Amino acid sequence: MSTEAVTDKRRSSLRSASLPKWSPWAIAAGAIVVAVGIGEGAGLTSHIQWGLIAALLFVLGTYVIASAVEGRRQAKDRIATSLVWVAFLLAVVPLVSLVWTTVKRGVKVLDPYFLTHSMGVVADSEPGGGIYHAIIGSLEQVGLATLIGAPIGVLTAVYLVEYGRGGLARAVTFFVDVMTGIPSIVAGLFILSLMLMADLQPFGFAGSLALAILMMPVVVRSTEEMLKLVPNELREASLALGVPKWRTILKVVLPTSIGGITTGIMLAIARIAGETAPVLLLVWGNSFINNNPFSGAQQSLPLYIYQQYSQSSGSTAAFDRAWAASLTLIAFVMILNLAARGIARWKAPKTGR
Repeated sequence: MSTEAVTDKRRSSLRSASLPKWSPWAIAAGAIVVAVGIGEGAGLTSHIQWGLIAALLFVLGTYVIASAVEGRRQAKDRIATSLVWVAFLLAVVPLVSLVWTTVKRGVKVLDPYFLTHSMGVVADSEPGGGIYHAIIGSLEQVGLATLIGAPIGVLTAVYLVEYGRGGLARAVTFFVDVMTGIPSIVAGLFILSLMLMADLQPFGFAGSLALAILMMPVVVRSTEEMLKLVPNELREASLALGVPKWRTILKVVLPTSIGGITTGIMLAIARIAGETAPVLLLVWGNSFINNNPFSGAQQSLPLYIYQQYSQSSGSTAAFDRAWAASLTLIAFVMILNLAARGIARWKAPKTGR
């Protein structure tokens, strides 16, 4: 036997059988067919139950077929990949269903008139009206909260990472952790108690203060993690050139981490944009347009959605307005995130020559 023949024989003995690339799709299709048959036979009416059965059959089928063809070791790798895909689908399917339901029901009354008019004298049970007053209120309240919470959060994170030592830093970290899990109603009650002490009436800026309290710990935590990712070599190189520490932070550390910081701020804005409890306590709601957040009650999109849905029993108009406002709120958060990504990419440090 020649040397080449012996070499080919050894290679063929070392090369194990493997499933084709299309096998996961075939296994998934078979799992779906069997799950539908089980669901129909067992009288299961929920498609969610069918999907869970299909996911279980997909994982089990992948392991059994891979064990028979490729061996148990490769089967374990394939079952891990299958579990990752199943977990991905379990996370994506509810999100897609939520967005689809919101779009399907929200487009019924979502038009330029709806976006450019307020409720005014239109009753909740009557058709017509719009969300212009709620859009103005949300933009002003969230904007003021961001102007208050974002700088304080970023500066607090800079102190904890760059200067924080000793008991004060530990105390600040502890209270930031506590504030991260604070319910929104508690922040609203805190500002409400101050309003009662000062004998103040509901106004938009009071809601901004409560939203800023909810925003600050999120900004602190995200900014702190981004600052820790900046290599110490950059700080040491700047300090070795005689640059003061404050200027190193301003010109080296913050520009390097500006992308992550911006993303963290936008996540905090997305969280507070949908808060209803503080707004209900402090802003109170208003059917008319109020452009002054420092005087008089205002409206906001989350509060508008809550009020319209609470009045939707027996009223199709209020129900449709609630869904249209929900779609607008989702679009608002999406636009903010896209803008944040654009700013982060624009301000990110340039790489290469």
